[in-house]
Amino acid sequence: MTIFPPEPNLEALRLELARLRGNHGWSYDELASRSGLSRRTRIEIEQGRTIGTLATWHALAHALGAPLDELFGTLCAGHEPPTPKATETVLPAFRDCGTDHPDR
Repeated sequence: MTIFPPEPNLEALRLELARLRGNHGWSYDELASRSGLSRRTRIEIEQGRTIGTLATWHALAHALGAPLDELFGTLCAGHEPPTPKATETVLPAFRDCGTDHPDR
């Protein structure tokens, strides 16, 4: 059985971008200049006409001083993490072996 993830919340991502730009007091032109992107690209992303590439979002995150993971974290706004079914095997969480590893 294939389980598909929920749709990303692109509206939340767009609003977070607008919020961050507003917190800096920057116009579309200012953020475009600081990110190296065209004004048109910036406007189209913020108004939801296009999604943009990973490279575009990387440039925006750097210009805004926002970690990319925090910015993209808004894509999951409102999503519930999947819970395993009673019949599924749950693997233990990864732990760093560090110095207590038997081979060390």
